[in-house]
Amino acid sequence: MITIAGGGLAGLSCAYELLRRGARVTVLERAPALGTSSVSRFAGGMLAPWCERESAEEQVVTLGRRAVDWWDQITPVTRRGTLVVAPSRDRAELTRFARRTSAYQEVSGEVVAELEPALAGRFSQGLFFDQEAHLDPRRAVLDLAAKVQELGAEIRLNSEATGPVDLDCTGMAAARPQLRPVRGEMAYLRCPGVDITRTIRLLHPRMPLYLVPRGDGIYMIGATMIESDSNGPVTLRSLMEMLGAAYALSPGFAEAEILETGAGLRPAFPDNLPRLEEAEGRFFLNGLYRHGFLLAPAMAEAAADRLLSGERS
Repeated sequence: MITIAGGGLAGLSCAYELLRRGARVTVLERAPALGTSSVSRFAGGMLAPWCERESAEEQVVTLGRRAVDWWDQITPVTRRGTLVVAPSRDRAELTRFARRTSAYQEVSGEVVAELEPALAGRFSQGLFFDQEAHLDPRRAVLDLAAKVQELGAEIRLNSEATGPVDLDCTGMAAARPQLRPVRGEMAYLRCPGVDITRTIRLLHPRMPLYLVPRGDGIYMIGATMIESDSNGPVTLRSLMEMLGAAYALSPGFAEAEILETGAGLRPAFPDNLPRLEEAEGRFFLNGLYRHGFLLAPAMAEAAADRLLSGERS
């Protein structure tokens, strides 16, 4: 029997990989319901390894390129790519982004309009990453939990990990050395009058932003990199930036309803790469940073390999 502390994205992904290999698994989650306290609740759900390379190491591309197919076995995945644009005044940001990334097509303003008619006339050029995808994080976590239970795992809610644990996936609660919180902020908007079908990244020198469609006229807009240990509500400045970005993409967002705002602290190490470590008689999987849904599959495979091989340092 393998015991996992933490029933969030990392813990459930590891449970899934272990179960697929024939292991018996128990997951201990201290919250009363799955997904309610997980930082993945505020994630964009972008499966975008090539875009993430702009501010991350090549390892993110290597580990993340299989994520789309992995998640497609568990939950609906929208495979429509990522479109990266910038206002004319920030065209240098688009050039810089292109230098740091790969697997894209440079597209004209006309092609931007063909891909997303709601953006017609707003941008003179863009970058299109046609191999990328996105999913709905909240549904994905619940679908993953259902798969884990179908495969025979026991998920114990309201359960603190007070006894022996084989794998700790508790994020910031694990208090690992060098682990720091990176704040992510988001807003959910309802705007049936705007039809956008794929992830849009809007480049800005101070705060890059992204918009992800959730279906039925609902969109999530978020900010990617805010260094902070505050877990309070979204700040007015960030909310203004996000709403301004939505309007910059399409004036139709002026009529959007704000359904929800939120912020979460994502665990990160100094190099912003995840780590599978052994200490205190257990393994720790942590530091998924803002790459949770992208890197969880590969890290879960690595954790399952270590746990089932009996390899210990």
